[in-house]
Amino acid sequence: MTAWDAPRTATTEIALPTRAPGILHELAAFGGVGAISFLVDAGGFNLLRLTVLPDSPITAKVISVSVAIAVAWVGNRYLTFRTRRKDGVGREATLFLATNLAGLGIAAGCLAVSHYVLGFTSPLADNISGNVIGVGLGTLFRFLAYRLLVFRNPLGDTG
Repeated sequence: MTAWDAPRTATTEIALPTRAPGILHELAAFGGVGAISFLVDAGGFNLLRLTVLPDSPITAKVISVSVAIAVAWVGNRYLTFRTRRKDGVGREATLFLATNLAGLGIAAGCLAVSHYVLGFTSPLADNISGNVIGVGLGTLFRFLAYRLLVFRNPLGDTG
């Protein structure tokens, strides 16, 4: 009789791969936190861009991203990567901020190229370049950086 033929009892355990569920949970939580942060970023950007900073899309983006970074810090530290926290909060906060500044640079860079180099200056063009392309590229970068640098597995494993 093989393990497949054995009757299942309360003590029979089914071995599931541990990596796939872990990363799937992280991706789902990261997506939820990211969605909320995106709404804060895009909503703040558009509010600023269409009201008090109509001629300063880069400044509007920097302000909206700064607020979204604070939202993302709380969500990712206490939800997405809560089992990976090892280092002190100061180290994590510093790496998190550095990672997000790089992500901001990606989004602002896409916006700057579109707005100032290519001359696409409408609110729609600014949203596509800053909040779709820039945020998309920045999100990919941030997930990898959070997972590999900021919220490292307590055992030093990257999986």
